[in-house]
Amino acid sequence: MYAVIKTGGKQYRVAAGEKLKIEQIPAEVGAEVTLDQVLMVGEGESVKIGAPLVTGAAVKATVLSQGRHDKVKIFKMRRRKHYQKHQGHRQNYTEIRIDGISA
Repeated sequence: MYAVIKTGGKQYRVAAGEKLKIEQIPAEVGAEVTLDQVLMVGEGESVKIGAPLVTGAAVKATVLSQGRHDKVKIFKMRRRKHYQKHQGHRQNYTEIRIDGISA
């Protein structure tokens, strides 16, 4: 069984037992979270597609860690204009493990 969930402005295809890094959510490490914005649920040949969400569907997950991704370096330059700009960014994330999908 798999599901397509929406969190943090992004969509993820998840199945039970998977680990993934999503946009940071306010939850303690070890806490159970319920992701209720489920766009699609599928099992074998049967697929339920929501309009926009599947009613009654939810995904249970456990928070494994909170952290920050590697630094992304931004470098802007205008040639022959003596303009250079350096910038860096580290995005926060929450790592979760999918425990179960209920439809």
